[in-house]
Formats: sequence, C-alpha cells, structure tokens
Amino acid sequence: MFRGNSLERDLKLLINNQKYSDIEILCKDEKVLYGSRAILAARSFVFEGLLYNGMKESREKQISFPTIHSSIMEIILEYVYTGSIDDEHLTKDNIIELYYVADYFQLGNIQDFIMTTIRKILEKNHTKNYLPELLSKIVDTKALSADSTLLNYLAETVALIPLNNIEYGQLSIAGLQYLLSYTHEKNKVFGTPEYEVFRYSSILAAKQVSDDAFQVIMRQLPTLEEIKSSTSGCQNSKQSIANRIEPNHQKICIELEPLMRFIDFSKINVEILSDIIEPLNIIPTEIILNTYRQKAKLNKTDLGGFRGIPYNFIDYVWDEMACGSKLVVEDNGKVVTTRDDCFDQGIKSKVICEDKGIFEWDVIIETNSDLSMIGFCTPENFDFENTTTQSVEWVLSTEGNCYNSGLDEAYCSSFGDGACITVHLNMNKRSCAFTVNGVKYPEVARWNNLPPRLCPLVILSHPGRIRIKSHLETLFDDFDEITHN
Repeated sequence: MFRGNSLERDLKLLINNQKYSDIEILCKDEKVLYGSRAILAARSFVFEGLLYNGMKESREKQISFPTIHSSIMEIILEYVYTGSIDDEHLTKDNIIELYYVADYFQLGNIQDFIMTTIRKILEKNHTKNYLPELLSKIVDTKALSADSTLLNYLAETVALIPLNNIEYGQLSIAGLQYLLSYTHEKNKVFGTPEYEVFRYSSILAAKQVSDDAFQVIMRQLPTLEEIKSSTSGCQNSKQSIANRIEPNHQKICIELEPLMRFIDFSKINVEILSDIIEPLNIIPTEIILNTYRQKAKLNKTDLGGFRGIPYNFIDYVWDEMACGSKLVVEDNGKVVTTRDDCFDQGIKSKVICEDKGIFEWDVIIETNSDLSMIGFCTPENFDFENTTTQSVEWVLSTEGNCYNSGLDEAYCSSFGDGACITVHLNMNKRSCAFTVNGVKYPEVARWNNLPPRLCPLVILSHPGRIRIKSHLETLFDDFDEITHN
C-alpha cells in the first residue's frame, strides 16, 4: 500500500499504534490505548490542557480516564486523527456515552454527527426504532443535564411516535415520566391521544409489578381502536373489569404515581373514564372526581383528546386509480412521471386529510415540466384530465404563485428541478402554508376556510417527474432552532 496518496488513510495508521505513540491512555475497562500528544492537543483543548499543563500528567507517560470505556475512546481517537467516524461504529449501545464523552472533550462535530444519525434513524422508520431506549438510557443514568440538546431532541422525536408502537421495555418508567413531563401542557406536536397515554403508562406500571398484573391490565385496557370497533363500546370492558379486579392494584398505583400528574384526564372521553378507567381502582379518587367536576363545569365530555398538536403518521403514496390517463406511477407509489404527450394532468395521493391535526408532506421535483403545481384537492369531483382553474384544487406553481378557482396570488420565488416543497396543512385551522427549499412562507391568505376533507395533489406535464414522502425534517429544524437560541 502506497503512502502519501490519502491523508486520512495515512493518519489511520497512527490510531492506537504503539510504534508511533508517546502517551498511553488507560480506560475504564483497564485496556490501554496509544496516542500522540501533539495530535491530541492540536485537536482538543481538553487534551491540550491535560497533556501540557505543567502538572504531573505532562511528564508521565500514561493518562487515565476511569469513566470512559476503551471502545468509546477508540472512536474518539478515530475522529481526532481522521476527522470522521465510520457509520458502523455508532450503535444504540454506545451512542449516549459517545455523545457525553464528545461533550467532555469539546468535540462538537461528533455530537453533530450523532444528531444527524438520529435524524436518519427516525426518517428511515419513525414507528419502530431505538430512540425510546436512548431517551430512557439518558434519563435512567442521568448521563446528560436536563437542558441537553440531545435529551430534549429525543423527547421531541419520541413524542411523535404513537405509544402503542413502542414496545413495553423500550421506555423505562423514568424515561416515560420525562417524556410526559416535557410535553405536559405544552403546545408541542404529539402522536398519542391522552387515553392511550394513560393506557400505556398503566400497562408499563403493571409490568413492573408482575407478569400477571401486566397481562390483566392489558386485557382490561383496550386500545381506542378496539373501543371504537366494539359494538358494545365501553360496556364489555366495564363488565370485564367488574369480573376481575387486579389484586395488585395498590402496587400498580405506587408504580403509576410518578406519572399521574403528567396525564391530563380531562382530555379523555367521560364514558371511557367512568366505564373503563375508574373501575380499575388504580387512579386516586380525588383525580377522578376533579376531572368529572372540570368536565361538568365546562360542559364537555373531553377536551380535544390530544395533548399539544396531534401529529398524523402517514405513508404518502400516489393513487394510480385517481390520476390522469397519461401519468405513470412508479417506485411503489412514491413517484409519478409522465408520458411524452402529457399536458397538465393531475394525480392525488391515497391519503385523505380530515378531522383535526397537522398533515405535512414533502414533494420533490426530480424533473420539472414547464409548469408543475403542488397542493391538494377534495377527494371528490376533481377532473384529473382537465386541471385548469378548478374550484376544488388549491395549488402552488413552480412560478411561485398560488391558485384556486382561477384566482392567483404571488407567494414565493420560482423553483424547478431538485426543489423540495413541504405542504403544511393545518386541519385544525383549515389553513395551509408551504416551505420551499428550506424557506417557510406564511399561510396562504385566501385559503382560510378550506374543506374538511382534502387529498395531496400534483399537476404536471411532460417531462415531469415528482416524488412524495412523509415530512419530518421541519420538526427537526424547529427543534434545533429552539435549542440553539
């Protein structure tokens, strides 16, 4: 192998190489690594202070880090010497310790790399990942302070995952408590209705007591979907609970107690509260009575169902059964492209945005036509062959104008090939805004009373090619802005 062709490759030869070292690094597991004083000091002020401080460490051949594992120190050395880290070296077992150690050595780029890795994990699969385990690990070990960027970032991202999709054991009681306290009474995006928050908390608490308690509470607390699909509603669950009250309910109460003040029972339907929750006898009577009083005072059976802003987790794909005849759907529904003679034809997504919540999706213009349009339409009464000036479409054109019913208004700068447009559809307010290439624009002024049912839509001509995907990046960017200000 030749030397001198690659600086990074040549410097890798120095990592933990006793031949070229002048300092031994003793780690927690008593393994010794080897390094160069000059390189370590040049790359980290902390190493410089330790190795050139005029104290005994400056003269001794060995320096000790009794709290850092050798596997973590090897990754630190890899970055110090080469300026990069192999993706495969980052795992759920070491990511928290590495973040903490990088903070200690003031190596901010490693922390940025970790944050980017977490983004990729969530983007790849936001419903099944190990981020809940990371959150629990930080909280359980108190590895990071409460104002840590990583800790709060994990709380923000785990809040997006419906709790029913998180396996029992991935979130510890302390981890769940932090998540609930972080999002309690805050206008943050959240993926779980409040009843499901109570359900998950209770089942997790029962799991700490015994396997039998866990199984009993699992049976006695149906999911919202099971309640809705049951012809007898809450009545079956009420009878089931009456037939078998959990004998360990006092122990469950003790495990559940740290979570109680972070659950808003006023957001739970009163029938569920009276027929399912109250008979379990695991919630203090005072909390139940205060909730009934609050509901009676406000004359409402529940207050929204969700804490914060409900977030809709949707797999956006194009609907090849609802599109122009000269459009072709590819890549498992993610991409729509055109035939040679296609002009101004539309296609909608299979997703229907209705009820309440925030619906956000990205549209990427992989190949632009003379004029592409991005937005949404009503599920019914849309002509995909002749898309001009319909009253049931609301679109942003690549010229930067917004259109509806033949009326247009200037909205943003023009965009084309490679542009990423995020549609922010707020069904709570029946309003919409767009982000174009990372710049978020205000809500479209004229679109202030949108219909209650809408579908993502694009209109394109040959040689247009447009991709759709779920959007999470804006949430990350908003969180980064908050935590860095």
